[in-house]
Amino acid sequence: MKKIFTSFLVLAILLSACGELQISDPTQPVEVAAGKEFTIVLEANPTTGYHWEFVEEPDAAIVEFVSRDYNADAPVTTGSGGVDVWTFRAVAPGEIHITLGYYPPSFDPVEPQQTVTFTVTVK
Repeated sequence: MKKIFTSFLVLAILLSACGELQISDPTQPVEVAAGKEFTIVLEANPTTGYHWEFVEEPDAAIVEFVSRDYNADAPVTTGSGGVDVWTFRAVAPGEIHITLGYYPPSFDPVEPQQTVTFTVTVK
């Protein structure tokens, strides 16, 4: 648990130095100015085969998906986990919901084991 907190703290410091808005609590609505980037940070452990994916693609007229990166906890070992960092750019005013699902390993279509929905208002 201490490693996870340390990882989040380091990531928060790095992102705040860049002036980028970081979101990790889906219960908190978020406001962002058009033209600015923001990130969604979720705990993940791809070594187990589980992975985060869009349940539904967000409206690209309001928010544009930029990238997704995985930051492993230190020390990097199989099963240690980390965080997925999803980066978006606010494009135009409006309100959207970004819903991500945590999917189990499978070659067949399955339902996500967990979903999170973030409410984002672009000003």
